[in-house]
Amino acid sequence: MNNIEKEYQRWLTSPVVDEESKKILRNMKQDEKEDAFFKNVEFGTAGMRGVLGPGTNRLNVYSIRKVTVAFAMYLLKTFPKAKEEGVVISHDNRHQSREFTLLSASVLNDFGINTYIFDSLRPTPELSFAVRYLKACAGIMITASHNPKEYNGYKVYDETGCQLVPDKIKGLLDIVAFLPNELDVTYVPEKIKGKNVVLSHEVDDEYVRLCESIQIHPELDKKGYKIVFTPNHGTSYVNSMRIFKDLGYEIYPVLSQCDPDPDFSGTLSPNPEDQRSYIEPIKLAQEINADLVVMTDPDGDRVGLAYKHSDGSYQTLTGNQSAALLADYIFSERKKLGLLSKDGVMYNTIVTSSLGEEVASYYGVKTEQFLTGFKFIGNRIDYYEKHGGPKFEFGYEESYGALIAPFARDKDGCQAILLYAEMALFYHLQGKTLDVAWKELNERLGWHADKVYSIEFKGPSGQANMNKIMKELHDHPLTELMGHKIYKVEDYLKLERNDNGKISKIDLPKSDVVKLFLENKCTVAVRPSGTEPKVKFYIGAVAKDEKNAEALPDELYKEIKRVLAIND
Repeated sequence: MNNIEKEYQRWLTSPVVDEESKKILRNMKQDEKEDAFFKNVEFGTAGMRGVLGPGTNRLNVYSIRKVTVAFAMYLLKTFPKAKEEGVVISHDNRHQSREFTLLSASVLNDFGINTYIFDSLRPTPELSFAVRYLKACAGIMITASHNPKEYNGYKVYDETGCQLVPDKIKGLLDIVAFLPNELDVTYVPEKIKGKNVVLSHEVDDEYVRLCESIQIHPELDKKGYKIVFTPNHGTSYVNSMRIFKDLGYEIYPVLSQCDPDPDFSGTLSPNPEDQRSYIEPIKLAQEINADLVVMTDPDGDRVGLAYKHSDGSYQTLTGNQSAALLADYIFSERKKLGLLSKDGVMYNTIVTSSLGEEVASYYGVKTEQFLTGFKFIGNRIDYYEKHGGPKFEFGYEESYGALIAPFARDKDGCQAILLYAEMALFYHLQGKTLDVAWKELNERLGWHADKVYSIEFKGPSGQANMNKIMKELHDHPLTELMGHKIYKVEDYLKLERNDNGKISKIDLPKSDVVKLFLENKCTVAVRPSGTEPKVKFYIGAVAKDEKNAEALPDELYKEIKRVLAIND
C-alpha cells in the first residue's frame, strides 16, 4: 500500500472524521484522492492556504484545529501576557470562514487566551489595524484572498499587526511539526478559559476615520466624476462605500457583486489580476459613462483599476502601472505641499517593475526591496519607526497591493482605492485621462512594460516538474537570452549575487527565486507561487518607445520556456 492510499484509509477509518467527510472520500476519483493526500497542507511563511475538503492536503476543521493549537502554544511561549492581551480574529466571505473563525476562537479560549472577533466579515487590513488598536498580541485572518472559490486560508499576525516574518514564524513551524497529525492532536483545556468578545463598531469607525485622513487634496471638486466600485463579493463593501460617500464621491456599486457570496456567482473571477473580474464593472461604467472603475479582492487587500481612456474605451492597469502612477502622484503632490520627507523611503519587492524605483529616485525618495509578501514591508516599517527612520512614504507589490499610511501593516485596498480615485480625479480636472498621465511618466523616465506569466502544475507530478525547473535555474544559471548577455544573476535560495563574476551576499531570507538581469535593461524573475501550484515569471522590459517595450516581455517569456523545455 503506497503512502497516498495509507493516508486515505487513515481518514476513512478514523472515528474522529465526520460522516459527511467520509462520504466525500468514498466518492473521490483516483486523481482527486492523489491530490488530497499526496502531501500535508503546508503552513509556511505566508500562512496556510489550500482547497477546502477532507484530506491531508486540504483545509478543513482538522487542519485548522491543529494549527490553532500550535499557535496557542506559540503565543503562550512567546508572550508573558498572551492570555490577557488576546488574539483578534477576522474572516472573509468564503465557505467555512465563519466556522473556522469560531473554531479558532474556541481552541484559543481553551488555552486560556482571550479572543476578539467581529460580528461578520471584515477586510484583512482592518484585522491588521485592529491588532494594533486593541494592543493584542496576535491576529488571525481566515481568508484565501483572491484565490478561486474552492480555497480558504489561515494567516497569522504578530503584535505589530504584521504577518509573521520567517524568524518569528520559525518557532510556530517547529511546534506544528512537533504535534501529531491533524486527526490525533489532543490537549487538556485550561480550567479558566479565555473570553471571546464580539467587537463593537468602534474599531470600524476608527479604521474608516484613518482611511479618510490619507487624502492629499480633499478639496478637489468631485461633482460629476463617476466611479464604479465592486468588492467582488468580499469584505470591503461597507467600509469602502462609507468612505466614498463621507468624502463626497459619486460612487456606483456593482450591485450583483456586493453580497458576500462564497461562490462568487456575480463574477467570473474575484482576482483583480484576472481580466474577467472587470467584465461587469466595465459594463456598468459604459452604461453610466463613468470615469473610473475600482475594485478590491475578496479580503480587501488587493485592488484593481480600470479607467476611461482618451479614445473613450475602458482600459485596465496592471499592479506595476497603477502603483508607479500613484507613487508619482503622491510624491509630487506631497513635495509641492512640503509634506515629502527629506529622509523618505518607498518599499516594494524584488519582482516589481524598475519604474517604481525610478519614480522614487526622481523625487529623492530611497527604495528598499524585499521578497514577495507584504509582511517584509510591514516588518521594516515597524523596525524603522523604532529606530528613528527613514520615514515610510509608500509601499506596494506588483500583485495589486499598496499601503499609503502605516496604521495598518498589510496592503490596504480601502486606502488604495481612495487614493487612486483622488489621483484620477486630480488628472481629470486637468483634462488628462490616465493613459495620458502614463505616457507622460514613461516619456520622462523611459518606456517600461512589465508582465507576469504563470504555469500551473497540479498533483505530485506537477510538484516534481516545478522542483525540476527551479533546480535547473539554480544549478545552471543562464548566461544569455535572445542574444542579450545576462550580466547579473540573483539567487535568493543561495542568497548569492553574481554581478559580472563578482560574488556578493544577499541580505534577505532564503527564498526559491532566481532573478536575471540582461544587458538591454530587461529583467526576468522566476519563482514558485506561495499559494497555488504555479511557477510565476515576472518579466520587465525597458525601451525607448512604447511599441518595443510592449513586445519584449512576450518574446522573453517564449524564449525562457524554450530554454527550460517547458510546455504549457
